[in-house]
Amino acid sequence: VQLQASGGGLVQAGGSLKLSCSASGSISSTSINVMGWYRQAPGKQRELVATLTSGSVTNYADSVKGRFTISRDNAKNTVYLQMHALNAEDTAVYYCILRRTGRSYIHWGQGTQVTVSS
Repeated sequence: VQLQASGGGLVQAGGSLKLSCSASGSISSTSINVMGWYRQAPGKQRELVATLTSGSVTNYADSVKGRFTISRDNAKNTVYLQMHALNAEDTAVYYCILRRTGRSYIHWGQGTQVTVSS
């Protein structure tokens, strides 16, 4: 399984960005249990941002609730992260993840940089 993330960049505080992550390889939409996003800021541990299960259950970090929305296009095996009202604390490398149904192993994407300027 390969995960290709895109959509990162430089944005001013208060702005918006939309990240995308597409899964490819030996994968089908029905075999995907969870897709989501983590992030890692400089000098900090990697943290969960948002996840979305195949049953449409979402989980968000408290720091992004009300500002970020996770969604998924099952036909494209793609997960999105719409980010609004960005602030400097959102600056990080964002990684997409995927977990297959019935498996505990988590696949990680290569990361995409999001930089919010104040």
